[in-house]
Formats: sequence, structure tokens, C-alpha cells
Amino acid sequence: MGNNSRSKNKCKGKNKKRKITVEQSVALSYIRDWVFASSGGSGGGSAAVFDDFLPSQALNFASSPAQVVFDLHSHSNHSDGYLSPSALVERAYKQGVKVLALTDHDTMSGVPEAVEAASKYGMRIIPGVEISALFSPSHATGSSEVVHILAYYSPCGPSRHDELDCLLSSIRDGRYHRAKNILAKLTKLKLPVKWECVAEIAGEGVAPGRLHIARAMVKAGHVEDIRQAFNKYLYDDGPAYAVGSEPSAEKVVELIRSTGGVSALAHPWSLKNPVGVISALSDAGLDAIEVYRTDGKVAGFSELADAHGLIKIGGSDFHGKGKKGEAELGSVALSVTTLYNFLKIGQPIWCNALKDMLLNFADNPSDSSLEGIIRFAKLKEQGCCNLLDACTSWLSDDEKKSMNLDEIRRKLSGHSFFR
Repeated sequence: MGNNSRSKNKCKGKNKKRKITVEQSVALSYIRDWVFASSGGSGGGSAAVFDDFLPSQALNFASSPAQVVFDLHSHSNHSDGYLSPSALVERAYKQGVKVLALTDHDTMSGVPEAVEAASKYGMRIIPGVEISALFSPSHATGSSEVVHILAYYSPCGPSRHDELDCLLSSIRDGRYHRAKNILAKLTKLKLPVKWECVAEIAGEGVAPGRLHIARAMVKAGHVEDIRQAFNKYLYDDGPAYAVGSEPSAEKVVELIRSTGGVSALAHPWSLKNPVGVISALSDAGLDAIEVYRTDGKVAGFSELADAHGLIKIGGSDFHGKGKKGEAELGSVALSVTTLYNFLKIGQPIWCNALKDMLLNFADNPSDSSLEGIIRFAKLKEQGCCNLLDACTSWLSDDEKKSMNLDEIRRKLSGHSFFR
């Protein structure tokens, strides 16, 4: 009888829900407010305006007790992913993801399609990019290495977007040069791969990367799979490795901040000198670092993040290879506190960037500056009589007040788009 009693008590203990702390409750409320933004806004914004940035289907999720799943690292076929942005978003939706950051390598060209697709599922897209950069230690010892820095922007994208576009274009041009150098090295190794094959795999307008070359090597019969291509030939400093025209990592971090983005060091566990890289980039203004993976928190990097005051984040780094062992979209569990810290540092940066974009347009109205504001937004002509309301629909009431929208509205009142 005593054993049965103890067994029942154990079951009760297992079924007991963990109590949420006051801090977690505040964080969860903030996250839900951000993801499921109210359709009401300053200036009498309508539901139609709200739809332009966050579809009304999202309201169905707002009252749901289910966890709000973010994935802050994913790739489409606009870089080295296998799925189109639309297919990627659909897959994320099926995996329960509510907020997806599209972070293709050195391009943001897939973001508009992702935003359009997300409107069907009540999901939110964070416009992002994974920028290739070169870290060179300032001291005599240690070698240079390529690092990848994630940039996260507001729904309106980067301010001063022409500066970011120029940098990304230069990196992509360097990718073509690097790919041809890699093919030349493979030819010397008696492993010829045709440029046409690599270009076909990469797709029209996509700068080829090592993954595209690895797939071409598999197709040519030189290796059994992509893993073997990297392990034998394409790894950093490997026999077929070549560098591109990557800018300095510190310059990239500074540019991300100056264009209204949040910067994060991607997969630091793959670096040769993570301590030196993290220290230097932290001094340059780095905001965050990937610490969490599908298999949990990576030992040592949480402590490094704490030591340098960096936000800890993570994401699946999904490419859609269809291979066993690839992390699925939404598979990296991010705590409420983690998401809260990420949004709390991001929102002021994004808010100020949007304000700069709007004021810049007011002072210098042009098609180019207008394109910079609306290019990542799904803006409808029908029912969207006030673009300013649509541009700020993702902001809280307090953030709208801090932007002094009345002044901006007055400055923009002369332009037809903002009437």
C-alpha cells in the first residue's frame, strides 16, 4: 500500500506544471506582443494596414498556449540552400515555426518572396543575411580565417541599404572568382568539374559556393557525397580551398550596426581561434553569438558570451539537404529569456533605423529611398491609404511615441505615398 502511495505521488509530481516566474511572464508577454502585434496603431491604421506586415491569421496564434517558435538561421536556394524561399517558409510553418529569419549567404534577394509566402501562414519573417568576412588577428601570431556574421533587420530592412548592397555585391563577385580558382585546383588534382555544372546547380543569378561545387563533384563521380567532398578537398585550407574577396570582420560588424541591424557571430565552434575572434568582434560592436544548437548548448561559448556581454542565440542553419542528421527548422529550442534578450536589443536598433529611413525620405524624396523602405514589406495598394501606418505597424505604442511620428507625418505629408 505504501509503495502504491509513493508511486501515485511520483506521478502527481511528473504531471505538475513548472511555475512560471514573474520575469518569464514579463518576457513571454513582450515576445507575444512583438510576434502578434496589435492591428490598432497610431494614425488610425486599419486591419488592412496590419495585414501588410503581419497577416491576420497570426491573431489565431496569439491566444494559443503553444510555444512561440523562432528559427534565427536558415538558407534558401538564393544562396546554398535547396528550397525556394516559399518552400522554406511552408516547411517552417509545418514545423511550428512562427518567426523565421532568412539568412542567405551574402544576399537578401530571397526575403521578398519569403515575406509573401509567410502572409499565407500568419508567420513573421525577420529579414537577415549571413555575411562572409575575414578575421585577421592584430598580433603577429595566428592566421587569418573566414568567419560568418549574421545580420538581422526590421521588417523594412536595412537603412542606408545601398551601402550594404554594395558590400554584398562585392562579396558575391568574389565568390565567382573563388569558385573558378577551386575548379582550377580540382583540375590539378585530376578531379575536373565543369563550370556549367556548378552554375546549373547554383541556379541563375546565384553566386556559387563550396556546397554547389561539392554537389557538382558528387554528380561527376569524384566523391560519394558532400561530406566527403569537404572532408577531403574543400575544407578550410584544404587542397582545393580558395579564398574570395571577403571584407574585414570588424568592418562588417560596424556596417551592420550603422545600417540598423543586429549582428551575431555564426557557428563559432567551427573557428580555429574562437576566443580571439569573439574578443575582437565584441570590441567592434558585435551584439550576439550563436551558442545553442539542436544538440543543446555548446560548452564554453556560453561563458565567452557572458564574459563579453553578448546575447546568446541559436538557429537550425537549415539548408534542406534532405540528409540524415541535418537539423530541422525550429529544432533549436530557444528559451523565453533568450528570445526576450534578443528582441530587447534589436527593437531599439530597428526602431531608430526606420526613423532614419523615413526622415531621409522626407528630406530627399526619391524612388530609390522609397524602395529602401518598402522593398521587404508586403504592401497592398488596396486599403493601404497610409504607408506610414504600415511601416510602423510592428512597433509598440511606446516606440511610436519615441519616434515622434507626428513630426515625421508632417514632413511626409507632401508625398502621395504617405497621405
